[in-house]
Amino acid sequence: MSKPLLISTEHYTRASIREKLRTKRKTLTTRFQKKTAEALLLILQNDIVVKEAKHIALYLANNGELDLKPFIRWCWQQNKHLYLPVVHPFSKGNLLFLRYNPQSTMVINRYNIEEPKLDVREIKPIQQLDVMLTPLVAFDSTGARIGMGGGYYDRTLAKWHEHYTQDKQYSPSIIGVAHDCQQVTKVPPEAWDIPLPKIITPTRTINCKPLG
Repeated sequence: MSKPLLISTEHYTRASIREKLRTKRKTLTTRFQKKTAEALLLILQNDIVVKEAKHIALYLANNGELDLKPFIRWCWQQNKHLYLPVVHPFSKGNLLFLRYNPQSTMVINRYNIEEPKLDVREIKPIQQLDVMLTPLVAFDSTGARIGMGGGYYDRTLAKWHEHYTQDKQYSPSIIGVAHDCQQVTKVPPEAWDIPLPKIITPTRTINCKPLG
């Protein structure tokens, strides 16, 4: 598997790190993506939190992201309920999470990403999820992350963290998912950052410093 890209924050901004790693991610071969997707499945299958979860939010890979399709198929076989992010039609910059199954009607959103067709009957409130697997562009060993730049997951994580700081048992468990090559030495901090408690790659599970 690819080694972490050791980027010094002295020479790179968040924007340049994002651009560099998005470019690197796009160069990953189809064969490599398939291999890492299968490796990720094995790790997720053996993660106790994931194994016990009944309601899991995740994503459909785009722009070179680590593919979750093998894991999705396994979840359906295990009768787990899955949910995908949908761009909120009225609340700018926010996400809704809708039920996703083989019969779901899919549409293409403004970012050219597939999402379930909006149906209020299929919305799952975040606090009723057991696990949320979040995509990212870059991360470091503390759980700091850089996303695609739209701030959608930043807002979602901020709402989660507001409740988590009051109740450590607050659901869902948040897990970042990324290729090993997306790790950097240090993510340049921003005031709105919410570190991820755990990140899973195709080779390892990184338990980050507990949130305060």
